[in-house]
Amino acid sequence: MQFIDEAEILVKAGDGGAGAVAFRREKYAPRGGPSGGDGGNGGDIVLETDERLTTLLDFRFKREYRARNGEPGRGRDQNGHAAAELLLKVPPGTLVKDTGSGELLADLRESGRRWVLVKGGRGGLGNMNFATSTLQAPRFAQPGTEGEEKRVKLELRLLADVGLVGFPNAGKSTLVSRLSRARPKIADYPFTTLQPHLGVVQYKDGRSFVLTDLPGLIEGAHAGAGLGHRFLKHMQRCRAIVHLVDAAAPGRDLLADFDAINRELELFDPALRRKAQVVAANKIDVPEARERARELAKKLKRRKVPVHLISGATGEGLDELLDAMVRALDTAGLPQPLERDLHPEPPGEIGRGREQREDEREIDRREKAERAPPEGRRAKERASRARRK
Repeated sequence: MQFIDEAEILVKAGDGGAGAVAFRREKYAPRGGPSGGDGGNGGDIVLETDERLTTLLDFRFKREYRARNGEPGRGRDQNGHAAAELLLKVPPGTLVKDTGSGELLADLRESGRRWVLVKGGRGGLGNMNFATSTLQAPRFAQPGTEGEEKRVKLELRLLADVGLVGFPNAGKSTLVSRLSRARPKIADYPFTTLQPHLGVVQYKDGRSFVLTDLPGLIEGAHAGAGLGHRFLKHMQRCRAIVHLVDAAAPGRDLLADFDAINRELELFDPALRRKAQVVAANKIDVPEARERARELAKKLKRRKVPVHLISGATGEGLDELLDAMVRALDTAGLPQPLERDLHPEPPGEIGRGREQREDEREIDRREKAERAPPEGRRAKERASRARRK
């Protein structure tokens, strides 16, 4: 299934039905009086979280949702039916933002939670409501009010306790498969992980927590380089971060790699850098990697940052790493919201710099279209015939 974590939709609640103008015309009731009923209320559009959903794929193909209008009132004191609500199901962890201002409208974390996205219009009153002793035959009624209309952006934030970050091919997917029953794709080339994967880690005494790995980060990820920047927002829900360093990477400065990843986290959002970190040097089963990992541990010891030497392939050091992850969870507080959610960009700034943050796959697709050969003679003839029709 394709992992879609963002969608922009237009929602329009139903309008209220108009009140009726009617008078009783019955035998033996020469002065029946007004009998116009009220209009029904328009339908609301409600968001409900469903734990069986894991993506916003349904909103990728249908972008507009309109609830039904309320029925108008009728004669003989009959009110119109209220329209049924339109229920839209989203996965837990969905954020709802106003597209124009970027304001956070709702944070739907719990499963089964319901939230009214737009409210339906109210039905108008029929003329039977306006009869008085001095106005016994009112010939007017109220129209129904319009339902609310909004353009909102849905963002999915994965509900995980611990997140894995690191450069591509650092062994994040291997570690997830070792510690949980998740089976992400594992290969010996960079950017194997194209979407986040969740796994439940079982600890001692029946305790468990959720672990997620993100696509590899590279320098400049906060500005759109690589794939990891598209998924850094999922780190908001994490209470702790496991920083994985590839000790077997040839010709790389491990300390510089460690600082580069932390710099990208802070540039994307300072709240990510403030999260508790557990540092692990991976692939110590590879020759010469163990010595490089020890050198990194000595350098980070001066900063009072402990480093765990592990091997995702053989399982060496994973028990100590698991204990450190649980200790970090015990000391960490509740996850704090990202500063970009608390202080959204003003309307004039939204979209500025989008070219820098654009997905590299979109750039590659556009370049391929530009390099494509021009249309042939038959295609041009078909297009001209279609225009003449």
